[in-house]
Amino acid sequence: MVKDTIILKNETGLHARPAGELAKLAASFQSTIKLNVNGKTIDAKSILGIMAAGIKYNTEIEIECDGEDEEKALSEIIKGFENNFGEEQK
Repeated sequence: MVKDTIILKNETGLHARPAGELAKLAASFQSTIKLNVNGKTIDAKSILGIMAAGIKYNTEIEIECDGEDEEKALSEIIKGFENNFGEEQK
């Protein structure tokens, strides 16, 4: 298992479009991928789970990957967060 912590820098939070991009990216890996945020554990492959968590700007998120491609999964998901899942920022 590998994990890392990031701070969400997407000013609009993880609303539908970035949540969908995150879930799609997570689903491309065989590893189990979880987000630990505000005392909750969320399946990163579930767009509804991500949206229901209401993750807002500047929130600390721990990303936890477990499985045969865990290192690559963690690296790619961190890149996604760093790129705000393709959203323009002001």
